[in-house]
Amino acid sequence: MSILIDKDTRVLVQGLGKTGQFHTDKAIAYGTQMVAAVHPSKAGTVHTFEGETDHTGVAGRADTYRTQVPIFADVRTAVAETGADVSVVYVPPPGAADAIMEAAEAGIRLVICITEGIPVADMVRAKRYLSGRSTRLVGPNCPGVITPGQIKIGIMPGYIHQPGRIGVVSRSGTLTYEAVYQLTQLGLGQTTAVGIGGDPVNGTNFVDCLEMFNADPDTEGVIMIGEIGGTAEEDAAEYVAAHMTKPVAGFIAGTTAPPGKRMGHAGAIISGGKGTAAAKIAAMRDAGIEVAPTPTDMGSAMVKALG
Repeated sequence: MSILIDKDTRVLVQGLGKTGQFHTDKAIAYGTQMVAAVHPSKAGTVHTFEGETDHTGVAGRADTYRTQVPIFADVRTAVAETGADVSVVYVPPPGAADAIMEAAEAGIRLVICITEGIPVADMVRAKRYLSGRSTRLVGPNCPGVITPGQIKIGIMPGYIHQPGRIGVVSRSGTLTYEAVYQLTQLGLGQTTAVGIGGDPVNGTNFVDCLEMFNADPDTEGVIMIGEIGGTAEEDAAEYVAAHMTKPVAGFIAGTTAPPGKRMGHAGAIISGGKGTAAAKIAAMRDAGIEVAPTPTDMGSAMVKALG
């Protein structure tokens, strides 16, 4: 099984510019059902994607593909015409929050926002809009979500993934790829890998993913990758200690970061004495999480946690 997405998920893309086109093409090559696009100035046209199939993705497919994706003026029309239930957002920062809210208003169950650099005030407004609605947001500023061998939504390289038994959730995109690669090399593979993004105002968090992985019968363990800033990792450690029935391994990035200095992600900043790597590592160890000392040890930490 998996969490959030599987081979039956029908995806629409919001923002079919150069970036959106590139990653939509890669998703289709992997086997993802990309059924619609939303781009007001191109509404009523069709974009054709064709190329060689990515055979690390969905099995049993032809060597080449040619997929025509219809473009609509708005999400509501795209959903009504195609039955799309998940949206991936590549809209540039000034309009990305509005795109998230438009998808929610149209009844999309899951919005995966890849866009980096969305103003915090815009995300505060979008998150308030999502409150009480059934739409789940992953991101923004995230690599996306992949269920290996079934579906890829986002910017992650498909070939490093392998269907397996470990769930991955991470604030860092590149460290997600590193953990996934190590799990693949160890023969453990992944059920689903979720990049939740590193912005201070985002949607799905560590606890949300841990709950879903805990309930997934095919997930046997979870790697959780955090970084300095905020209290998301401490909250996750509390959940693990109280509720998690499966082994968890983890890593915290930023152990050498000086206090008060922004390190990459907008959320990766230590303030008021909170959010330090040491505090997060201590909380995770107290909760029984096997903490990797370096990024290269994430896979072996998972092996150790599995016993």
